[in-house]
Amino acid sequence: MPTTGHLVRRLVRLYCGLALYGASSALLVEAGLGLEPWNVLHQGLAERTGLTIGVVSIVVGAAVLLLWIPLRQRPGLGTVSNVFVVGIAMDGALALVPEAHSLAVRVPLLLAGVVLNGAATGLYIAAGFGPGPRDGLMTGLHRRTGRSIRLMRTAVEVAVVVTGFALGGTIGVGTLLYAVSIGPLAQVFLRVFAVPAASDGSTVVSSGSPRGAILRP
Repeated sequence: MPTTGHLVRRLVRLYCGLALYGASSALLVEAGLGLEPWNVLHQGLAERTGLTIGVVSIVVGAAVLLLWIPLRQRPGLGTVSNVFVVGIAMDGALALVPEAHSLAVRVPLLLAGVVLNGAATGLYIAAGFGPGPRDGLMTGLHRRTGRSIRLMRTAVEVAVVVTGFALGGTIGVGTLLYAVSIGPLAQVFLRVFAVPAASDGSTVVSSGSPRGAILRP
């Protein structure tokens, strides 16, 4: 049976990962050079509604989680935590990080945000408490339609980016950089932060964690 210490290590990885994910997203927002796909949508909706981007992230995450019902996906602790922690952490970080106007500051913010996002993704997935709501949507569509995860991810994220951009979300070089680098970065950090196997020899990453569809929470 897993020990208490083993469970605590997993919980620390989960909540540190989710908090750092929100902080990394805030850095990308402050850089202003392009956001990851879902935050393009969140920012666009925030512009239209007057809500903060973090609050919009929570609302959208909850709405996506409802789509799990017809897809017969089962959420875990990490799934539900993802909905709330990322948005709260993003708004908190945005309140603390000063505005960046110079390109000499914005570019390092972008690079730091992308790398930190990869580390955060590796942390929360390695915890093995279930995928984020958006990740689970991709895997659920894959199971229900028989189409590849890659195709489902591409189709959903293109729709999300186009909708977000039309609403006023920011796309740019940061969006492209994120798209090409987040997968390799997350895989590297997943190996770095993997929790040692419990005493019963079982693996620590739950079967619901979509290693093949590493996205964002």
